[in-house]
Amino acid sequence: MTEQKIIGKGTWIDKLAHEVIEREKHLGRNIDGVIRVESGLGASGIPHIGSLGDAVRAYGIKLALENFGYKSELITYSDDLDGLRKIPEGLQVKEENIGKRVSTIEDPYGKCHDSYGSHMSSLLLEGLDKLGIKYVHKTAHDTYKNGILKEQIHKILMNSKKIGDKIEELTGQTKFQNILPYFPVCQNCDKLYTTESYEYVENEKKVMYRCKDSEIGSDKHILNGCGHEGEADITNGLGKLAWKVEFAARWEAFDIRFEAYGKDIMDSVKVNDWVADEVLGFPHPHHVKYEMFLDKGGKKISKSLGNVVTSQKWLNYGTPESILLLLYKRITGARELGFEDIPALMDEYNELENIYFGKTKIENEAKLVKSKGLYEYVNLLNPPKNSDVHISYGLLIELCKIFKDDRLERVNSKLIDYGTIKETNSRIEELIKLAGKYSDDFEETKIPATKIIIDDSCKIALTQLVELLLKNEKTEDLQNSIYTIAKENQVQPKDFFRILYQIILSANRGPKIGPFIEDIGKKKVADNISKYI
Repeated sequence: MTEQKIIGKGTWIDKLAHEVIEREKHLGRNIDGVIRVESGLGASGIPHIGSLGDAVRAYGIKLALENFGYKSELITYSDDLDGLRKIPEGLQVKEENIGKRVSTIEDPYGKCHDSYGSHMSSLLLEGLDKLGIKYVHKTAHDTYKNGILKEQIHKILMNSKKIGDKIEELTGQTKFQNILPYFPVCQNCDKLYTTESYEYVENEKKVMYRCKDSEIGSDKHILNGCGHEGEADITNGLGKLAWKVEFAARWEAFDIRFEAYGKDIMDSVKVNDWVADEVLGFPHPHHVKYEMFLDKGGKKISKSLGNVVTSQKWLNYGTPESILLLLYKRITGARELGFEDIPALMDEYNELENIYFGKTKIENEAKLVKSKGLYEYVNLLNPPKNSDVHISYGLLIELCKIFKDDRLERVNSKLIDYGTIKETNSRIEELIKLAGKYSDDFEETKIPATKIIIDDSCKIALTQLVELLLKNEKTEDLQNSIYTIAKENQVQPKDFFRILYQIILSANRGPKIGPFIEDIGKKKVADNISKYI
């Protein structure tokens, strides 16, 4: 069996970037200029980690392409011409705005942005900025207004019959066999998805349309049209292509070579690939399909449902690196996601740093390269020169639960007492602040534990420890008592301590266990241990 070749830094990001290059060479296209990757940004609801992930992962491909010696840039495209299909949970938006372009609806948060769409886009761009992601931002409003897609729109409408038949063949949808894949903005009621384009006047570049009742959204909500009949100039920006063909138009216009997509728009991507290849004569970008993030109840995280995990809130409790690690660990497979995942990701980053700087040894060469590569991508290929002091995030949360007053000073003091740190610094204090917010907002939240393997001897030892702790008697040296219990039951003390850390902190190591248990409270620890025996 031959060893698998390691590409670049050994991650899925490098593999995909390599595939992009190989495909471009096979197509015979020029790759000496800028290789553009794209991420579409929805502007119709509150952006969540999944929305952010699309752009962050595309940026990873950009970084990998540059690491391979090519020039690259990330285009982030805000679809602010999209019509509002549903009012997201918790937002104060007038019902009359459904069906109107989000770039023309007033900002629901006040006057801080010139429209609903620009406010939502700004939240996602702010998230990217805080993570250090560099991008070129484009909006649908400006793209259509400036006529950037006018040639693509013309070609698509000239081939609308062929496209409609192909959409039916690929997806079973018959809608576009009867209407054109272009929605003008109604000149009378200003709605978008109520308009049906039924004829294209080629020499004038105009569509004829009627405004009628239409089904919109996944729940097939009926949006009332006004009955107006008119004509619309495709070059003036007052209309947009249907999603089944719009991606293809902007891929050609912006020369996009890579774009990932979620499985929820798989049919649209399938059609757009065909339109790009066969109608526009532009080889569609290389793709990768990713699964959607789910909430802890197994439901898709959705802007309209309001169960969003935003980057802004995440960064109240975790570092930018914890988000980047979440998004760069892997791209395939559906994952349930919640704020309770933050502690494990914070500690996992520390483990990666230990591997990167050789403090943790990994024998498998491919795994070592991949782990080090992942660490570098999480640091956007600009890793620190030296390893930092590591503190279990679970430990910080527990200490922050104990010390609510003078928290910074008292937690720092405890960390020094435990020998976890020699002295504090601004980074440690920032971690304490994050853990403090986490402990305050999720006081009852159980940090997901790692799988703990406990044999019979260890269970007996844990039972004895629980009995000792529940006596709540003054123990001269609890640390030594725990050590003795382990030895008496033929359990290696280091293994016993590790299991206690796993139970108490969901970590493999921590501070001196005796004083730590005293600080947390013997009964609380005893109750926790009892759940495992």
